[in-house]
Amino acid sequence: MANKRQLKKAIGYACGEMAGECYFAQNTFEHTNPEDWDKIILDIAMLQVNAVKRVSVDFDKVPKDFASGKEYNKARRTYFKAVEKALGNYMKEESEKIVAEMNALAKTK
Repeated sequence: MANKRQLKKAIGYACGEMAGECYFAQNTFEHTNPEDWDKIILDIAMLQVNAVKRVSVDFDKVPKDFASGKEYNKARRTYFKAVEKALGNYMKEESEKIVAEMNALAKTK
């Protein structure tokens, strides 16, 4: 698993890229309403905030709860892999929704 700092930076970069595309499209597609693009940019900002909150989780067990340090480490790794997978799925689903909105807005005339 990447560390939390790297995940937060990657989320920020991805959301920044999507917002930049919205800004570019807002200036390129003059037939569209700028407020619609602003709404999508706000959706992207909320995606970033919610995704960063999902990164900041802690393992709720302590080594004393396990018979050995090896079991603790295994449970901890498993937990964080599940968290990372859930975060990846969340980002993918929400990004696909936002991109679908962007594409629908760009096609309108």
